[in-house]
Amino acid sequence: MASVGIIGASGYTGAELLRLCAAHPELDVRVATGDSMAGTRAADLYPSLSAAYPDLTFAAFEDPALVDGLDLVFLGLPHGASQAIVPQVIDRVGHVVDLAADFRLQDPALYPQWYGEAHTAPELLPRFAYGLPELYRDEIRAKGHVATPGCYPTSANLALAPLVRVGLVETTGIVVDAASGVSGAGRPPKPNTTFCTVDEDFTAYGLLSHRHTPEMEQVLGASVLFTPHLAPMNRGILATCYARPAGTTSTEDLLAAMAAQYADEPFVVVTPGSPSTKATLGSNCAHVTARYDDRTGWVVAIAAIDNLTKGASGAAVQCANLLLDLPETTGLPIVGVYP
Repeated sequence: MASVGIIGASGYTGAELLRLCAAHPELDVRVATGDSMAGTRAADLYPSLSAAYPDLTFAAFEDPALVDGLDLVFLGLPHGASQAIVPQVIDRVGHVVDLAADFRLQDPALYPQWYGEAHTAPELLPRFAYGLPELYRDEIRAKGHVATPGCYPTSANLALAPLVRVGLVETTGIVVDAASGVSGAGRPPKPNTTFCTVDEDFTAYGLLSHRHTPEMEQVLGASVLFTPHLAPMNRGILATCYARPAGTTSTEDLLAAMAAQYADEPFVVVTPGSPSTKATLGSNCAHVTARYDDRTGWVVAIAAIDNLTKGASGAAVQCANLLLDLPETTGLPIVGVYP
């Protein structure tokens, strides 16, 4: 049994980590912090956790010695907060799995451009692997610390990477349109994510400047125009991606490339149908497909995921399994909740 801690356990990704760890036969949650909810019972904040964690109370993270000797620590903190915490804990624990953006981009010069401030611990960036096992499994095992991808890049990269890697599409002029459920904005209330704002609405945001853009470009080695949208649903992401073919191609060629890339991947379903967010709800699976339109000359690649599971906490547990030498599928659901 591996001892784990969750720093930032009171947010949505933290609650999802607690849910997944409760069903995991090899992860024992020893520490769960949540500074904004310190002293609150997890069962009071999230009644869904009551049966698994009847006595768990969120602690404040005041002393890094709190995690001393743990096999692995998850960080479910807001973007920017991990940079202050990681230097304090990285050498106190076996592995760090960070769910925020703080260690995803390997070029420190990108942080001021996309996040508005310089990285405070650039010397630690090389110690982190990008946590998309389907594309970086060997690097994850080798480096021992992981920065899990953003939810939007997970969907877009899983849809596009097989086509880019075998040269089926051009690496310029890629367009990604993706819609996310409101949980992607986090638990704290915001004026633009209240029920009355989101219900019966569909809105594009982060126009030309969304911070997940450089993650897609880093993974794909391509230029990407990314437009995110907020959909009136709790969970899920649907990414519709457009690219120009690099040569003669067909829908059959595109699907074959996806099938070859993901032939041995337990958490990717290549489907000839149209992926659905509802089909992935609560699961760690991504559903992907592709089409070639010979009328317009465009390639369309589509992916659906649950933004809190495969797009965040499920991917983090998947990476933890790799780091702890456990079967990669341990404790992770592959079947969505339906209806």
